[in-house]
Amino acid sequence: MSDLVIRQAVPGDIPAIVAMLADDPLGARRETPGDLAPYHHAFERLAADPNQKLVVAEREGRPVGTLQLTLIPGLSHRGSTRSVIEAVRVHADERGNGLGTRLIEWAVEESRRQDCQLVQLTSDATRGDAHRFYERLGFTGSHIGFKLKL
Repeated sequence: MSDLVIRQAVPGDIPAIVAMLADDPLGARRETPGDLAPYHHAFERLAADPNQKLVVAEREGRPVGTLQLTLIPGLSHRGSTRSVIEAVRVHADERGNGLGTRLIEWAVEESRRQDCQLVQLTSDATRGDAHRFYERLGFTGSHIGFKLKL
């Protein structure tokens, strides 16, 4: 992993990020790698928000992993800030070699650096392998999540 760099995403990374988002059964139904315009618009919004960190893991100049880290200041838990890890993806060629662990470790360390007191994430109920992965990293399935599609 010594040749791995985790860095802030740039607009040129969008095609690779979207391809990773689309490279699974759930993402294949909701992502459109052939139409990047909405992703560029979303990237501009993310880049303008200091509480958003979209990163890529890069090896030999090639994006091979990604995640989004969102910082949420709050009043609960004595006014603590929490972070939310979203959209964790590892390129198919890189799966199983520890890159996902490295990305989550980066997100947890960045959360500490940002003085967060809690790191949280959600994972689709059908992603059993992902659930076991997060539990191995110390996360607990403590809540039930709900969504309302608009």
